[in-house]
Amino acid sequence: MKRQILCAAIVSLFLMSIAAPYAKAQDKEKQEKKEAYEFTLDIELGHTPVKNQYRTGTCWCFATTSFLESELIRMGKGEFDLSEMFTVRHTYPYKADMYVRRHGEAAFGQGGQSHDVYNSIRRYGMVPESVYNGMNIGEKRHNHGEMTTVLNNMLEAIIKRRGGRLTPRWKQAFGSVLDVYLGKVPESFEYKGKSYTPKTFAEKVLEINPDDYIELTSYSHFPFYETCLVEVPDNWDFTNQYYNVPVDDLEKIVDDALKNGYTVAWDGDVSDRFFSSRDKGYAVVPEKDWDDMTREERKAKVTEPVKEKAVTQEMRDTAYDNYTSTDDHLMHIVGLAHDQNSNKYYYIKNSGGSTDRKYDGYVYMSKAYFRLRTIAVSLHKDAVHGKIAKKLKLK
Repeated sequence: MKRQILCAAIVSLFLMSIAAPYAKAQDKEKQEKKEAYEFTLDIELGHTPVKNQYRTGTCWCFATTSFLESELIRMGKGEFDLSEMFTVRHTYPYKADMYVRRHGEAAFGQGGQSHDVYNSIRRYGMVPESVYNGMNIGEKRHNHGEMTTVLNNMLEAIIKRRGGRLTPRWKQAFGSVLDVYLGKVPESFEYKGKSYTPKTFAEKVLEINPDDYIELTSYSHFPFYETCLVEVPDNWDFTNQYYNVPVDDLEKIVDDALKNGYTVAWDGDVSDRFFSSRDKGYAVVPEKDWDDMTREERKAKVTEPVKEKAVTQEMRDTAYDNYTSTDDHLMHIVGLAHDQNSNKYYYIKNSGGSTDRKYDGYVYMSKAYFRLRTIAVSLHKDAVHGKIAKKLKLK
């Protein structure tokens, strides 16, 4: 019996000697895998799944369409999957007309703003994704590389006026190229057993009123609490006005909107070194600028939330003027969150798909990043209330 007990003790000690290093290795691995940022959602409003704009520059349409899908959820109409490419197809001819009328001295590209979606709904209505998906090139994902090259070259040839003057046919030719790549838009379609046109679908089913939606910005070279024209290339038609408010009010407007059930379309800069939608999934503004960091500081692994700048109106104005904040991308703010140090973040739905993306295609944007890098936001006018609404004379 003593011999059996002794043998069991020896075996136990032997197993412990083997297990101890393994356990330490596991603990070390867990520590290494521990996230530098640990986010907790405080508010997450109704929204549809992440889509993928893939090889297109149509984030403006994906973000704003996602925003309107959330509006439909908020309005009690349920979940819709609306067609981004229906809007894109109808917007390109307006861009082309502007470009030709200005003899090539205007922006013609894939970009746009939230109001381009509202304007398209006002003019042409809207359709479900199942009715018009814009996938007419035999690929599984959107890819506008060839199409935009053809369109750009066509417009360049048109403004050269090889025949001495423009013919009335160029617009028809331009539209034909769009139809070849995106498909012809339907004049009518069936939806849940009823027949609609794009206009009647928008008016009777969706009941979205484009006039209910406004855009806001924050730059002191415009008078505050008045409307202004945001000078960015993607605001290509030079007609739509933005309400200009101090950055403190802009932050308050967005926070109050989210707390009261309204999501927000966001437009801003994502070229910052500290914006990461794929690997880290967060956007921050460290207290020390990248250019002021040593090589070691740049390479250092982030192990906990970094201390961030206290962003002022003057700082965001300077970033806009020196091109460090540019109009890069639109996304959809669907909630609020905080990190382990109780710092505030905006929970944002991106349009780069969910595969191989941190947080499945969502991004956590810090308060500092929002204040510094936001170009504009769009939301339902009823989300703005109190003193700010009175100052803006919103009805």
